[in-house]
Amino acid sequence: MLVDNAVEGDSRVQKAARSAADAGWDVTLLGCARAAEEKTWRLGDAEVRVLPMGNHAPAAGLRGRLVSRGGLPLRAARLARRPVEHAQVAFWRSVRGDRSWRKLEPGLWGYERLFGPVIDELQPDLIHAHDFRMLGVAARAKQRSTRPVRLVWDAHEWLPGAKPRRDNVRWLPAHLAYVNEYVGQADAVVTVSDTLAELLQRDHDLPERPGVLLNAPLADTEAGAPDLRERCGVDQDTPLLVYSGALAVQRGLDTVVDALPRLPGVHLALVVGDLTAPYLLQLLARAERRGVADRVHAVPYVPYRQLVEFLGGADVGLIPLHHWPNHEIALITKFFEYSHARLPIVVSDVKTMARTVRETGQGEVFKAKDEADLVRAIQAVLADPKRYRAAYEGPDSPLKEWTWEAQARHLDALYRRLLGTDTPAETR
Repeated sequence: MLVDNAVEGDSRVQKAARSAADAGWDVTLLGCARAAEEKTWRLGDAEVRVLPMGNHAPAAGLRGRLVSRGGLPLRAARLARRPVEHAQVAFWRSVRGDRSWRKLEPGLWGYERLFGPVIDELQPDLIHAHDFRMLGVAARAKQRSTRPVRLVWDAHEWLPGAKPRRDNVRWLPAHLAYVNEYVGQADAVVTVSDTLAELLQRDHDLPERPGVLLNAPLADTEAGAPDLRERCGVDQDTPLLVYSGALAVQRGLDTVVDALPRLPGVHLALVVGDLTAPYLLQLLARAERRGVADRVHAVPYVPYRQLVEFLGGADVGLIPLHHWPNHEIALITKFFEYSHARLPIVVSDVKTMARTVRETGQGEVFKAKDEADLVRAIQAVLADPKRYRAAYEGPDSPLKEWTWEAQARHLDALYRRLLGTDTPAETR
């Protein structure tokens, strides 16, 4: 398995690796990080190797000074370069088509140089490539191999609807070209939702509809999680909202902080991977300006097998996303984690999750970016939490299908089909 991050904090990747190993497959999960040395550990019977990308020096010269200074000079420089970037995209796409990423985003070769020799040494029978950057790395390894190799591409998001990771015009067309060049090498494609499966089949003219592996949590979780309320310093009678996961402007946390002055006595827990992240510090400063800093608590991640129990200490799970194409098409990881923690969910009116919450009755929907409507939704849930928690009980509960164990069985069946074995891995 390949992933373009440091593995820790990526629950889908960790669960996939561990469950495959539990089923009897010999699994090596390769990640990467800006570090000087390789880091290794085990997830159950799966071996994890995080390869060192090295520490990149800060930009030098005029560009370095602009980046470090920020503000108006940096914004002006970025605007000034836009016509050049548009021209670059138009030229290289016309000249090289799907191979244009080599000129528009040559940094992608860094992943090839890092992962390629390790994959060749491992001589895998199957490569499971997580997300878009690893697709090309896996495809080229498959092409180089002197023995048969099967390739599974796990598309975590719809790339045309993704927010560019960098502020330049080249980023998205370069990565779209990269995926287009290599998607035909995949023997199977899996993804996170039915809607995304349909989009992928349409965009890439795939011969079969991608399989769906929901970002569901483990039903068999690990006991002994820390106490969320204890980490926040609040008692059992204090209303506690929780947001768990990556932080970014488009995830809507500004609206939550702005709503807190109108929710007296209500506290907010932000469960995040990096307590020094710039955007988190901006949120905490925003809370200070709003006079609610004493009610906003940043707490670190816990191991993914403990997360459901950890989140269960809250009263409400928040998903305040802005409207963005990828936010509309899937039930995201935290949706399932909140559900298994039996938390009522307050979600913005992004299409798929809003529809699901309305159908199940497990929470309230509010208009994205609308502070007053968010206050209404939170107050409704806090006034009658049992009404919303009831959706998780009884014969109609969706939780039995929303487990990683159910998804892992589909993944194991896919591996067996691709490798031509009809018996479970553990019996071989």
